[in-house]
Amino acid sequence: MQLHKRIVKSLLGKAALATAVLGGFLVLAGASAAKAEGQGEYNRHLDAANWQLHEAIEHFGYNSPQARYWRHQQHEAYEQAERYRRNEARERARQEKEWRNQERREHHRDGEPYRFRQ
Repeated sequence: MQLHKRIVKSLLGKAALATAVLGGFLVLAGASAAKAEGQGEYNRHLDAANWQLHEAIEHFGYNSPQARYWRHQQHEAYEQAERYRRNEARERARQEKEWRNQERREHHRDGEPYRFRQ
């Protein structure tokens, strides 16, 4: 009977360990797929649209419906990249203004704005 209990405990322990290892692997493997969209993401869309347009022109001609479609996709990719760039610049300017205000508040927090002026 003791041998039976030891075997059951050993099997349950191994199963729990295997489950934990497999679960950890799946969690960590899924984390690499989650990525923030950045300038590289928009450049990739733009490169794909440029390549598809080139291929459509090469295979179907300059004024074909396929080329018109990919010109439209290319235009949208340029718009998205420009929108992202402007949003980044706006966010950077907002952060810089916030940092300047923080520095100003820390520098003048005693209520003596011209403390070192003679």
